[in-house]
Amino acid sequence: MMHRAVNSTESSPPAAGQTSLAEVPLDPVRLAEAFRLFNQVSEELSTAYGALERQVEALTAELAAANAETQRLREQAERNARLAAMGEMAAQLAHQLRTPLAAALLYAGNLENPGLPEATRISIAQKTVGRLKHLERLIQDMLLFARGEVLGRESFEVADLLGELAHTFEPLARMRGVEFAPAEVPAGLVITGNRKALVGALTNLLENALQASADNPAGKVSLGVAATDDLLAFSIKDNGRGMTPDVVARLFEPFFTTRAEGTGLGLAIARGVARAHGGGIDVASEPAVGTEFVLTVGRGMGDIANSGSD
Repeated sequence: MMHRAVNSTESSPPAAGQTSLAEVPLDPVRLAEAFRLFNQVSEELSTAYGALERQVEALTAELAAANAETQRLREQAERNARLAAMGEMAAQLAHQLRTPLAAALLYAGNLENPGLPEATRISIAQKTVGRLKHLERLIQDMLLFARGEVLGRESFEVADLLGELAHTFEPLARMRGVEFAPAEVPAGLVITGNRKALVGALTNLLENALQASADNPAGKVSLGVAATDDLLAFSIKDNGRGMTPDVVARLFEPFFTTRAEGTGLGLAIARGVARAHGGGIDVASEPAVGTEFVLTVGRGMGDIANSGSD
């Protein structure tokens, strides 16, 4: 008896209660309406996306403008603070200028004496020039403090910076009988900033340390460097006479100085250099023990002008 083979491709009849796809009526009107609604929703979504995109662009522009305004206001506040400080310094500046100017005029007046011995004339002339140079340095420091901004920026190795400082400072320390111990800096450690300004600020701190430790028979000045991904810290440490807390509290006041030939602006300028590079200056001192200045700067920032000695 022959059995009929079942063809697997044959469709089974729909179960009870189910409707075949072929039996769904395709109403052209309803289909056109569905497409119209789809297109309408698509257009609305596209319009909403475009509006959202424009809103995001507007908010981004507003944020950038707000950041620029914040930066402008910060710079303006710093400039206003410097101008306010200059106003307070005006009376002090007149006194600072009057004293060396009067001395220079007195020395210059003595040069008019026709019977003055040649050796005395040379000595008086040298003193006159010394007073005039002091005036020049005072005015230069005043201009630097007033400007307080960094000019130019470049990338350079910290080892080269310390090499330049050592080349300048080692002979001075040797002449004063003070040991100078600069740090060993690994090659490849780079900073971006104003090299001339940083050299000036660090030289000012080194000269202060040299003067403080010159009276110590075992005087020593060390220069160290510590680095993170974002910051560099230069430490200048001496074993000199140290300072009392009340002196430390006034160190960065314009025209405050403990040096006979100081202008009293060097440390204020050095702090401005550090701040313009995204850092600052910290001081730790103890009488009869010594002092340490730590000047920090950002490794990728560079803002500054020149720096003078205090």
